[in-house]
Amino acid sequence: MILYLLAFIVFLVIGVPVAFSLGLASVAYLLVNDQWQLMIGFPQKMIAGIDNFVLLTIPFFILAGNLMNSADLTRQIVRFAQMLVGRVKGGLAMVNVLASMMFSGVSGAATAEASAIGSVMIPAMRRDGYRAEYAAALTAAGSILGPLVPPSLALILYGVLTSTSISSLFLAGIVPAFTLCGLLILYTLWRARVEDHPMPDPVAKTERLGLTVRALPALMLPVIIVGGIRSGIFTPTEAAAVAALYALLIGLFLYRTLTPSKIANAFYETATMTAGVMLIVAVASMTSFILGIENIPRAIASGMREVSDQPWILILLLNIVLLLLGLFLEPLAALVLAMPILNEVFPLLHIDPVQFGVMVVLNLMIGMITPPVGLCLFIVAAISKEPLEKVALAILPMIGLCLLVLLLVAFVPILTLGLPTLLGGN
Repeated sequence: MILYLLAFIVFLVIGVPVAFSLGLASVAYLLVNDQWQLMIGFPQKMIAGIDNFVLLTIPFFILAGNLMNSADLTRQIVRFAQMLVGRVKGGLAMVNVLASMMFSGVSGAATAEASAIGSVMIPAMRRDGYRAEYAAALTAAGSILGPLVPPSLALILYGVLTSTSISSLFLAGIVPAFTLCGLLILYTLWRARVEDHPMPDPVAKTERLGLTVRALPALMLPVIIVGGIRSGIFTPTEAAAVAALYALLIGLFLYRTLTPSKIANAFYETATMTAGVMLIVAVASMTSFILGIENIPRAIASGMREVSDQPWILILLLNIVLLLLGLFLEPLAALVLAMPILNEVFPLLHIDPVQFGVMVVLNLMIGMITPPVGLCLFIVAAISKEPLEKVALAILPMIGLCLLVLLLVAFVPILTLGLPTLLGGN
């Protein structure tokens, strides 16, 4: 197994994409261990890894997000958030966080959120006198709100891999997301007082009704998704298709900003993103097979038993390992790779699978904003045209807030389980 890990790291370092690094490392392992005959099963394992009907939710939710983004929804949400905030010192920073929270119910992916919100808010904050690295860091921190609420792609994949209720996972991530959103807002208010940030321009009273009418249909998307699934009107897969159709209809007839070229581009972006996700999931299935051959998951579980039999210590240890894994791997790939191990470790933790899922996803998402490899950091640094080092330094206090929420998710079950229980049980 050491050979596999070394090969994987080498391929990553030389710039080979994650999916191909996983595949090449698997081939190298089989070749060196004289198990070349197992290559016959490689295509079968890849197909089996993505042969799940629920995975159809991923392209449909990606399409819904792309259609909403193509309909210029980001600017509508930003203006609506600005209307809600009003004239408050440091208000534009608060608008950044609130817009990220609202956009979370559309995108489902941290990278999409960082790009969409960052392209609007970072230049606006810069013009208003904010330091560019602070604006970029705040956008990156807000971007991880997306994968915690419906239609989170990471929670969907966790639900598929563990047969956990996707609607319960969607509900479970909402309170942690709002908790993190609230902490980030408090942080922006403190920074505004310390650094004397400016007040934003007021939204004219004549605009407010129009902004509300344009923003609310988009903000209803997560309500339609969760409400429809929870009430039994449609399955998660059908909910994803409904979300895509809903996004298309309001873009065409309400916002009237979707053109044939924009729709075609949204479908193209959806196809390329879906292909990337599915390729990672498919190839990572082969890695899971190799982990099984080496009996790695059971060995790690046995090793954790020897470290301690206290669940809280094991949870802390697991969080540290997942944070490190998130530093180097894209969350969906890390999730597929880690699940064989996590399935063995899970019984030792005495934790609900829904709570565990939110904890795992939040762990991996924090890696997206953690230096030196966080993908969202690269995106916002490119938009702000600031050195990655300055943005990474500016985001450190916000990472601390994310870690605080992670501890709450791990050790306060009601934070994640309260809403699913209130709305129908797990």
